[in-house]
Amino acid sequence: MARWGKSGPEVVVIGGGAAGFFGAIAAARSCPTATVTILEAKAKFLTKVLISGGGRCNVTHHCFEPAQLIQNYPRGDRPLRGAFSRFQPQDTVDWFKAEGVALKTESDGRMFPTTDDSETIAEALMHAARTAGVYLRSRSPVSNVTRLEPDGFEVTLRNGETINADAVLVTTGSATAGHRWAEKLGHTIASPVPSLFTFNVKDPRLKDLAGIAVDGAIATLIPENEPPKKSKKGGKKNNPLQQIGPLLITHWGLSGPAVLKLSAWGARVLHDSDYRGTLRVNWLGTGNLETARSHLTDWKGEHPKQTVISRPLFSLPKRLWQRLAIATNITATQRWGDTSKKQLGRLAQELVQGEFAIAGKGVFKDEFVTCGGISLKEINFKTMESKVQPGLYFAGEVLDIDGVTGGFNFQSAWTTGWIAGGAIAESST
Repeated sequence: MARWGKSGPEVVVIGGGAAGFFGAIAAARSCPTATVTILEAKAKFLTKVLISGGGRCNVTHHCFEPAQLIQNYPRGDRPLRGAFSRFQPQDTVDWFKAEGVALKTESDGRMFPTTDDSETIAEALMHAARTAGVYLRSRSPVSNVTRLEPDGFEVTLRNGETINADAVLVTTGSATAGHRWAEKLGHTIASPVPSLFTFNVKDPRLKDLAGIAVDGAIATLIPENEPPKKSKKGGKKNNPLQQIGPLLITHWGLSGPAVLKLSAWGARVLHDSDYRGTLRVNWLGTGNLETARSHLTDWKGEHPKQTVISRPLFSLPKRLWQRLAIATNITATQRWGDTSKKQLGRLAQELVQGEFAIAGKGVFKDEFVTCGGISLKEINFKTMESKVQPGLYFAGEVLDIDGVTGGFNFQSAWTTGWIAGGAIAESST
């Protein structure tokens, strides 16, 4: 089926994003006789790479142990462990280094190109693809993928053109088209729903505090109508709906890494709750109600003449401290010595058990991530080949895989694309 004078197999990659490019490059490099073509529906390739990370591209994360790495994937963690043992963030760093792109690590573990420019990553991928002999076709939307007998596939473009392929790699992300073709070819699809988003919270305690951030807060998500989970022994179960990290107050509610992680782990239950629920916040990040109340009582005894709102405790931002104190009916001129036991108890509760009603979801910059996609049970993660349709491969977000913010979604794209491309080449030799 090969074209353009090549004697090897015809490989079609549908989707010109991170996973698609990595898969195409791996296939072309490993099998130089193959004709590898990327079909991209849009006018430009690698659009998500270009806009990610505020235009800097958060390539991966500085986590080089697969057992730890998979803990950042609400869906796909188990099958990814084996995949990461073959290609993990260190391999990503080495791959881009070989292409002349150095990566740097920031304090939170995120890794970016030293240029702080996503164009650097896109140009490296484009150059590597062209050098490997990959044919790049933009403005080439695919309308259908059908099985040929006895083997191979027919890829039909929207303009009516057809391409016969020995192997097809689908890397269409969360686009419904990829899921539709997969379903027609016998695959099970978990309905995609948003992941990585902010919480809309309208609460007087947060009004006009946009921009204030608290490091190390503990945020617990309580979805509407979601009962607490118990372990088989009756104790508390490890709760992924509780996260610790920076919490950011915004014009529309709450954001920051703690909220974004909660939105990923709680994507399904929040969707089913119509994005309604309660966010319980421990602004202190440590301690409980009793320890907070004890500290406030001690401070009252040591500083009875000091006004409560004049000096924030626990290193909290002053305006947030004032707003939480006022929420307990402490006045602007009230001294510590005049606070009642009841007021101290309410203030302690605001500090470590403050509850905020979630009234919908917002967006997180340009990071469009979904959970859902092709059932992982139907994929061989040693090759990324379909167990339903031999010769059909999947990589990236088209699968029911998603990670939290921090470079993890790109890493799963690099890994699954690399494995798929290598497996396609191996099956062709």
